[in-house]
Amino acid sequence: MAQTPDEPLTLTVHSLPRLDQASADAAASTRAGRWKMLGLMLVCAAPVIASYVTYYLIRPEGRRNYGELIDPQRALPAFTGTNAQGQAVPLSSLKDQWLLVSVADSACDAACQEHLLLQRQLRETLGREKDRLDWVWLRTGDAALSDPLKQATAAARVLHVDAQALATWLQPAPGQKIEDHLYVVDPLGNWMMRFPANIDPKQAKRDLDRLLRASAFWDKEGRPQ
Repeated sequence: MAQTPDEPLTLTVHSLPRLDQASADAAASTRAGRWKMLGLMLVCAAPVIASYVTYYLIRPEGRRNYGELIDPQRALPAFTGTNAQGQAVPLSSLKDQWLLVSVADSACDAACQEHLLLQRQLRETLGREKDRLDWVWLRTGDAALSDPLKQATAAARVLHVDAQALATWLQPAPGQKIEDHLYVVDPLGNWMMRFPANIDPKQAKRDLDRLLRASAFWDKEGRPQ
């Protein structure tokens, strides 16, 4: 039987991608990933942005805020206060809720007591939305907190703070004292509204209702656990 002569071994070499093409593909993939991440961030932030646009920019003709909008807004400061149990509490821990804030000396005169009562009443009038708002008393001075005041403010967030440090954050209207106003802080921790001295409760409630409606897309009741 005749034998077939051995044939030379052949190899097929497939073309490899050019190095510059591989680099371009990697760069394109990186850019695509960044755009996806940016898109995801915008989707997450959209409800917050929409609520603020609704409240601050899209206002029907004739509608006016009762409270004065603070521009620029001022973030919660980095200092700490002391609660009724003597524990240090960073003011930044008040974030994640709407806050209705009053300021007064710890002795709490008649005007202070009126503000505390009004804060409680305004919160209660919000009905099922009230758990989205905390009423806060930032007390100053050296007087000890009396037992009746402790009981009256049991549902409030009461912190003893340094008056000078507090004055670097909250500011009264010209010709007024810091104790004359109620202040509104949003869940992001920004002081964004100041109610006038000699506050009109009905108009203040109207502003609070609007704020809560405008933020209903993203702000839920209760603090994150």
